[in-house]
Amino acid sequence: MLRKLLFIGSVFLISCKTKEEKIKPTIESISESIYASGTLKSKDQYQAFATVNGIIENIFVTEGQSVKKGDPILSIYNDVQKLNKENAELAAQFSDLNANQGKLNDARSLIDLTKNKMKNDSALYARQSALWQQQIGTKIDLEQRELALENSRNAYESAIIKYNDLKRQLDFTSEQSKKNLQISGRAEKDYTVRSEMDGIVYSLPKYKGEIVSIQTPLAVIGASKRFVLEMQVDEYDILKVKTGLPVLVTMDSYKGKVFEATVTKVDPLMDERSKTFLVEAIFNDPPETLYPNVSFEANIVIQKKEKALLLPRNYLLNDSVVIKSNGDKVVVKTGLRDYQKIEILSGISANDELVKPAQ
Repeated sequence: MLRKLLFIGSVFLISCKTKEEKIKPTIESISESIYASGTLKSKDQYQAFATVNGIIENIFVTEGQSVKKGDPILSIYNDVQKLNKENAELAAQFSDLNANQGKLNDARSLIDLTKNKMKNDSALYARQSALWQQQIGTKIDLEQRELALENSRNAYESAIIKYNDLKRQLDFTSEQSKKNLQISGRAEKDYTVRSEMDGIVYSLPKYKGEIVSIQTPLAVIGASKRFVLEMQVDEYDILKVKTGLPVLVTMDSYKGKVFEATVTKVDPLMDERSKTFLVEAIFNDPPETLYPNVSFEANIVIQKKEKALLLPRNYLLNDSVVIKSNGDKVVVKTGLRDYQKIEILSGISANDELVKPAQ
C-alpha cells in the first residue's frame, strides 16, 4: 500500500512539473539591443600639461572650482627663463631704433658734408675748365680739380651707402631684439598653465613645490553640466550601431533607475588591444548630479517592435525548433531577440501550447 501511494505521488509530481513546463506564446513588445559598458566623461574633458619642466611655484585654483577660458591654473618656477627675459629686455632697449638715432644723425651729417664738398669741387672744376678753354692756367691744375671732384663724388656716394647700411643694420637689430623679446615673453607664458575652456577643475593631482615635466598631467578640466557617455562596443556588433539610436543606461549611483540617451558618435577606428570601438552618447534628460569617470552599463537598442509573438528562448532548440504539447517538433522562423525572449515570425500561433525541451 505504501509503495502504491509513493507511485501515485510521483506520478502527481511529474504531472505538476509537466504542467509547469508548458507555455503559450505571448504578444508583447520586444527590443533587440547591444550591451555595452563604459564611463562618464565631462564634455570636452581634458588633461592639462605644461610645455616646460620645472617646479610648481603657485596653484591658483582648487578642485571643484569653476574657471573661465584663459584663467591661470598654476605656474611653474624657472629662474633661467626669467633671466633670459630680462636679457631680452635689455637687448631690446639697447637696440631700439630711437636709442640709436644719434648714429643715424652722424651718418646723415656726413652725407651733407660730402655733398657740399662735392658741390664746391664741382664749381671749382667748372671754373678751372672755363679758364683752360681760354688758355688760362695749366693742364695739371685742371686735372687736379677733376681729381678732387671725383674724390668728393666718391666720398658722397660712400657716405650714402654707409648711411643706408647703418640704417638697415639698426632696423634689423631693433626688430630682431623685439622678436627675441616676444619669444622670451611667450616662453614665459609657457610657465603658466591656463584653462582652455569654461568649466570646472575636477582634479589637481600635484602640489606646490613638486617637480613636474612635460609628461606630467597637472589638472583635469571639463564642462560643468554637460556629460558624454563613452561606451566600448565589440567589433562584432559595431556595424549595427548608428548615430541616433536610443540607449538605456543604468548606474550604481542611481540604483533602480533607467536613463535614456542617444548615440551621437561612432568612432571609426578600432582599438587594436581591446578589439572594441568607442561609441559616444548623451543623456536625453540627464540626472541632476553627475561626476566624471562614473561607470555605467548600457543597452543600445537596435530594433524594437510593439506587438510581437514572443517565446522564452529556453523553449527553443538551437533557437529554431519548438516542441508542441503533443510531442510534435516544429521548425519556426525567428526575428528579434533579447537575452530572455525571442520573436516567432512563423511556424506556430499564439494558441499553440509548447513544452520546454529537456535540458
